[in-house]
Amino acid sequence: MRDERHPAVYIMSNRKDGVLYVGVTSDLIARVWQHGQKQFGFSARYRCDKLVWFEMGDMRAAITREKQIKAGSRAKKIALIEASNSDWRDLYNKLTGA
Repeated sequence: MRDERHPAVYIMSNRKDGVLYVGVTSDLIARVWQHGQKQFGFSARYRCDKLVWFEMGDMRAAITREKQIKAGSRAKKIALIEASNSDWRDLYNKLTGA
């Protein structure tokens, strides 16, 4: 069995214009599932369980991009989400092919 990793920077939210969580991971599918299961304090506390934006790449690029996004304003984060996901749909199924 092949171990497939999916390095990415991502943004989770609880609803449109709601709480935003920016993260980086070596396995996006597994991490988003963990957020959905409320396995992290932040996602459990704020019900931040919808993947609303992501960018795949190698781990170094993802870390650099995460820092860039976190340094930006909330308005810039929202603009980034709305540029590709104006309805703030949960993109998890797009990753898993479900």
